[in-house]
Amino acid sequence: MKKRSGPVVQGISRAPARALLHACGYTPGQLDDNSFIGIANSYSDIVPGHIGMHRLLRGVELGIAAGGGTPMSFGVPAICDGVAMGHAGMFYSLPSRELIADTVESMTIAHGFDGLVLLTNCDKITPGMLMAAGRLDIPAIVITAGPMHSGRLAGRPLSLVRDTFEAFNKAERGLITEDELHEMEREACPGLGSCQGLYTANTMACVTEAMGMSLPGAGTALAGFAEKERLAYDTGLAACRLVAEDVTARRIITDASIRNAIRMDMALGGSTNSCLHIAAIAYEAGLDIDLHVFDELSGDTPQISHLRPGGDYMMEDLHWAGGIPGVFSVLADKLDDNITVSGKTIAEIAADGCVTDSDVIRSLDNAYRPEGGIAVLRGSLCPDGAVIKQSAVSDKMRKFRGKAVCFDSEEDALEAIIADTIPDGSWAIIRYEGPRGGPGMREMLNPTATLTGMGKEDSIGLLTDGRFSGGTRGPCVGHISPEAAAGGPLALVQDGDEIAIDLDAGTLDLLVDDAELARRKQDWQQPQAKITTGWLARYARTVQSASTGAIMK
Repeated sequence: MKKRSGPVVQGISRAPARALLHACGYTPGQLDDNSFIGIANSYSDIVPGHIGMHRLLRGVELGIAAGGGTPMSFGVPAICDGVAMGHAGMFYSLPSRELIADTVESMTIAHGFDGLVLLTNCDKITPGMLMAAGRLDIPAIVITAGPMHSGRLAGRPLSLVRDTFEAFNKAERGLITEDELHEMEREACPGLGSCQGLYTANTMACVTEAMGMSLPGAGTALAGFAEKERLAYDTGLAACRLVAEDVTARRIITDASIRNAIRMDMALGGSTNSCLHIAAIAYEAGLDIDLHVFDELSGDTPQISHLRPGGDYMMEDLHWAGGIPGVFSVLADKLDDNITVSGKTIAEIAADGCVTDSDVIRSLDNAYRPEGGIAVLRGSLCPDGAVIKQSAVSDKMRKFRGKAVCFDSEEDALEAIIADTIPDGSWAIIRYEGPRGGPGMREMLNPTATLTGMGKEDSIGLLTDGRFSGGTRGPCVGHISPEAAAGGPLALVQDGDEIAIDLDAGTLDLLVDDAELARRKQDWQQPQAKITTGWLARYARTVQSASTGAIMK
């Protein structure tokens, strides 16, 4: 097989390149005889999900060396959404996905890697790396660094969202003391790993395994445990095999694997952000996936697990109950068979899987819900679609009609929520926060967590062209498309307008007659861009609708 690294190091004219690589410590044998395996390493000192990657990197490198490859590590940026939440940093979170994909592409082509190991973990880093794999179509495999173990306080399990984001408002209202809040914040995150529930990072880790792009068990094996280090070694070995057999990313990322990924998300009740990320990964792999597919598969996939934020189980419970192979074993008759980076097919992995706790991973006839965890909505407020994590919505709010209270930024909405000036029975509208209008489609965990902390998740709904954290609970509809900055119906909503949602019917409607909306449309003016300098200004000019996955063209 002709090596992709050949043009970099083969022939007398490549002596300068070889000299530079010798300066890095590579031997002639490593350059002449071995495949170059690039390791996209998103290690960071300031992201809990990534602080343990040094040991995993060593395991990957040892596996590559044992497999006859030459490991070559390079850095990739990583933003912690929890740290970036609620201030200007969140403008950069979703756009960083594109930077990551572009970085991996640039390093891979510039240095002629024969294959890739994608060492990742958190929210936008994993999809960004998968987008690059689909775009490059070379042998590639993902190793996610693993979820964090739950915290403990007086024997009670803790997690980031429920015990910090939702708790700070309780302290403000005097329901807990400030000292109790500080005690929870010290204990909620006991160490390395991605946040403990089925938030976006862990959703994407599970989705990646279901897609066939990581080894069985990799999506749920806990950070800091020896099992994860063994998986890192096996990932390095597998990367060399994929190169030797020329199994490229697009042989694995297919229509079948994308459908399996979506079905897994629905069965687990994962983050709505997956609708953005899976669509973008499919696009980069040359596939055409839209919200209709999410809607179709949600209707045909019972939710068989109930992790935080909607439920009380943690990622550790899912792993010990059987992990993704265990879920595969339950969904076996609904899966599309496909090859995976492990060398096994999806059907073979499902046959090997087993469930050891039938409440953490339930059977189809004893599911938590008859449909998937995410619902796709259509209607006069969202002609191109919107999404909601229905697994985190109470039964009483599945059909809801209320009056709009409009805000043109997250900050204004949060101020009103904290001041408790939004009447019960209302919809809080947070607009001009979409991919273009934000720019960057900020996550709104602070408003949603504050409402939950105030006990209002069953009395006030949120509607936005931005997006919500995987930790969100309650009737919170995001990704409303077209977005307000593009002149979508959300831009035309006025205080007091009635809006109706019906999750069973899959509808979200603005109850204003067409003639009035046409009049408002004539009066509407394109708002001035919030950010006019730097990379986000360029992003705002090229990013597409949330209904496309917020891809850039």
